[in-house]
Order: sequence, then structure tokens, then C-alpha cells
Amino acid sequence: MTDRLSTFDASLKKATVPYRKVGGHEILADVYRPKKSNNVLPVIVYIHGGALIMGSRKLTNEHDVLARLLSLAEENDCAVVSLDYRLAPETKLPAITGDIEAAFAWLGGDGAKCFHLNTDQMVVVGDSAGGFLALMAGFRIHPKPNALVALFGYGELNADWYTKPNPYPKYNVKKISREEAMQQTDGTAISDGSFRKGESSRIYMYYRQSGLWPQEVSGFSAESIAKDIAPYEPVRNVTRGYPPTLMIHGTQDTDVPFEESLKMAEEFKRHGVPYILRSIDKGEHGFTGGNTAQIEDAYNTMREFMLKYLEAK
Repeated sequence: MTDRLSTFDASLKKATVPYRKVGGHEILADVYRPKKSNNVLPVIVYIHGGALIMGSRKLTNEHDVLARLLSLAEENDCAVVSLDYRLAPETKLPAITGDIEAAFAWLGGDGAKCFHLNTDQMVVVGDSAGGFLALMAGFRIHPKPNALVALFGYGELNADWYTKPNPYPKYNVKKISREEAMQQTDGTAISDGSFRKGESSRIYMYYRQSGLWPQEVSGFSAESIAKDIAPYEPVRNVTRGYPPTLMIHGTQDTDVPFEESLKMAEEFKRHGVPYILRSIDKGEHGFTGGNTAQIEDAYNTMREFMLKYLEAK
């Protein structure tokens, strides 16, 4: 990751700071600012993916979402803040959500003061589980973002695609037992998936093979999960005041179904929320297999969308 982002070293200054400390565990954010500017800057907040189990603020996918955000910041005098948050299963959904809420409270207070950030000009971007958290930021955090971008994200947590075993072959090449999966954790809270023991995706694969992800990540019982998890599901919490949202999603995503973005689009339309949904034909999770020109066009849409909403109100 360091090598892939090294092109920005000459123009962007990076600071790594704890935005929250819980039980002695510091949760970190990377703040990037153009070196040439001392102004109070608009801010892009990036929330990484990884099924709430893997990844970190340094995460990048095959299309380098974070690198694209840094490029935009460099060229348009913006700041980027990339967030860690505690990961499941050691930390459950309510506490993970608490981390995200605390991150934005910090951004609107000490973070803004320390790094000269204008959170009245703020866009939140996330991919996959980060896309879910970005969508959740539309109704759970303060200060409220001007706009959201969700890349192959989701608005439901307790739906068939997560509560039933994933049927696609690549998720079933090797059956993972609970014992094998739990060898990756000793129960200690972490906020960087690279600290896990062994193959980083083992816990996730076990949850997807067994359909246990919603229960194990949320900590809610099978009997109460539908009720208890609803306050965290973006698709059930859209109102007219929800921020304008851009969604980009592959039509053949076997990890997070394309229908998840379609359902969010239906809710946005029903409540009169401005939105754009860009589909990547034949795109898998992360847009793999999609047409390169179509992917780049979608990213250009993301760039234009973000610049529009980073402007002063």
C-alpha cells in the first residue's frame, strides 16, 4: 500500500492520529492535506471495506479507491481522512457504529481545529462494508455529510444474501470449520485486519458458508435480530433529509448483490432524495470483469459528483 500511494508523498502531508481510545485501544485515522495549502479545506472521509472483519484505513482494492481520492484532493485542494474502526467478531455492530459516530464527532471538533478542515463541505466515501458504513453515515452521524458515495455497498444486514449460505463456487472451494475460523482471534479488539493470525478472510468465509454473518457480527440473537438490527440498516432509515448519494455496483456481484443498490435507489426515489446509480455490466465485487471504459466512466461520475458537493453551501 505504501508503494502504491508513494506518488502522493511529494504533494500530500500525512498525519496518523488516534481519534478514539477504548479500553486502552487507540483507533486511528490518517489525515492527508496538500502541503502547499494552509487554508481550511473541504474534507473527503474514506471508510474501508472488508465485511466489518478485515481491512484497515490503508486498504485499497484493485481500482485504488483511496488513491483516487488522494488524487482528487491533490488536484482540488481538499483533505482526505481515512478511518479505522474496531473489527468484528471481537467488536460487535453497535460498538463499531459507535466508533464511526465518534470519528465524525472528532472530525467536527478537535480534528477540524487541528487539521483545518471544513466539515460543512464534507463527502463520505466507502466501498463494500465501507459502503454500508458510508450509507449509515447518512442517518447516524454528526456533522451531517453533504453527500455520500457507496461503491458496491449495501443497505440491508439481515437479508437472505447474508443469512443464507453463499452458493457461489468461489466461496466454497474449501469448507472452513468454526474451529479453523476462530483460530484467527483470541478475542482481543483490533482495528487493523493485518493483525489477524493466518489468512485474513477465514472468519468471513466461514460466516458466508454458514449464513451466520448477521448474528456473529451484530451480536444479536436469532430471535431478536430483525428488530434489533433495523436501526443500523440504511434501507430502513432513509428520510427526505438523507444526503444525496451516488452508488456504483457491478451487476454480477456474487458477494454483495446488485439488488442491494437497487433497493437503496427505490428508497431514495420514494423519499425524494437525489441519487445516482451507475451499474457496471457483468462486474463482480470490486468491478472485476466489468468493462474498463465503463468503470472509468463511473469513476469520472464519482469525481464530478464529489466535487459538486465539496463546494461551499
